[in-house]
Formats: sequence, structure tokens, C-alpha cells
Amino acid sequence: MATMFHDGSRDLQDRFDTRRIADRIESLLVHDRINPDEAHFIQSLDMFFLATADEQGRPNCSYKGGARGFVRVVDERTLAFPNYNGNGMYLSAGNLMANPHVGMLFIDFEHADRMRVNGEASIEDGDPLLEEYPEAQFIVRVAVREVFPNCPRYIHRMTRVEDSPFVPRAGCETPVPSWKRMEWSRDALAADDPANDPGATVI
Repeated sequence: MATMFHDGSRDLQDRFDTRRIADRIESLLVHDRINPDEAHFIQSLDMFFLATADEQGRPNCSYKGGARGFVRVVDERTLAFPNYNGNGMYLSAGNLMANPHVGMLFIDFEHADRMRVNGEASIEDGDPLLEEYPEAQFIVRVAVREVFPNCPRYIHRMTRVEDSPFVPRAGCETPVPSWKRMEWSRDALAADDPANDPGATVI
């Protein structure tokens, strides 16, 4: 039977006598489809952490934020989320172009709940979801391989203060981050970057 554990995992499980509980957790909690409760949890959040690796296996972890529900559960085997204008480095998106394997960590800091989703990501030109996300550059779809909850005991409880003003919203002007108007950056921006508009609001 296929397992998510490899020799490195097994070595540590045997060292600390956790192989039995690890196998129990995998058999009871790890699955390859998103159930309705998990879909509700994912779509109730406004952020997640994305782990990627390049073609040599060198990792990168990034924070992804948007409006509540910006990660869409397309179906029980597929997630989708938008990529917005950023710093232009494309570290995460570039990685998944070379290595599609991704890990997604969803955390609700207010209610101490979290869930992992692992799968394979893809980007297709002309994704039909693109028109549903104002100012999105492209849509990332993730074919789900593993879904499982995590014990919440080490989650620090935090109170939500406010939405980021930079999250694109239909019918609202999205401000420009002030660093894009600084001397070191402004002459290196993409030609169509919103920061090049002299009338844009800067924060």
C-alpha cells in the first residue's frame, strides 16, 4: 500500500517509537478528496502558506493572501487560487512551473484550526476562473493528492484586525505599495505595473 512516509520519516518514527501512531493517523485522517466540511474551512479563510521547490528540490515558502474565500474548491479533487501583482520575482509560481509538487497550509488563528493539502499545481492560459478575480494575473489549480488535519495545540490564538487594503476588489481602486515608487525600484518595474500610473494612490 502506498504511503506518504519515506525512509527519513521512518527512521525518525522508529527512533522515537512513533511508527504506530503515524500509521494510525495516516490510515484514519489522510485522504485524497476534499469533503464538504473541509471545503467550507478552506473557503472561509483569507490566507494560506504555500510550499514549493525548484527543479533541484530547493524549497521556498510564501504567504498568500486575498479576500475571504479567494481559494476556490472547484471540486473534491481540485483547488484554485489567483496570482496577483507582487514583487515580480515569481519564486513560488516559477518553482511550480519547474516542479509541480506543492504543499498548502491553511490556518485559522482565531479558532485554532489548521489543515494541510498536498498536490500538483498547474497554470493554464485562459483559465475560465480568471475573470472572477479582479486584477489576477493567472490562476493556479492544484490537483489534490493528500488532505489531512493537523493538531492545533501549537497554534497561537490571534485576533483579526483588518483586511489588507492591497487585496484587489471589483469596483475599487487598488493602491500601490510605496516601495514601488522608491528610487531603487521605480525604473525597473514592468511596463504595465500599476505603480507607473502617476495618478495611482500610494500607501
